[in-house]
Amino acid sequence: MELREGLKYSKSHEWVKAEGEEMVIGLTDYAQSELGDLVFVNLPEVGDEVTAGEPLGDVESVKAVSDVYSPVSGEVSEINEALLDAPELINESPYEAWFIKVKDVSEEEELLSAEEYKAFVESEEN
Repeated sequence: MELREGLKYSKSHEWVKAEGEEMVIGLTDYAQSELGDLVFVNLPEVGDEVTAGEPLGDVESVKAVSDVYSPVSGEVSEINEALLDAPELINESPYEAWFIKVKDVSEEEELLSAEEYKAFVESEEN
């Protein structure tokens, strides 16, 4: 399981990176490996509101459809359109294959450091 310093992590297995006034959100390496090969991604539209703890979209793997949760509340300022045509990018490089960027962030879930997230995942597996 690859983790990156400088990112924050949610207990629903998304990563968050502050980029100026925006928050960039993607799916963790652990989540993509548990889901298996991703074949479809459903993302919100630019201008949509997302709410911390609520689904922002979903991913479909050969195993199942799974919700992707927003770790922050705010307005979608950009989506990664490359994922719509090539969802396998998430499997290949989960920390480059971001899903959305959110501006006007008004609320954040309790986010974990890389070390805290690693401990959380290990506790879930036992």
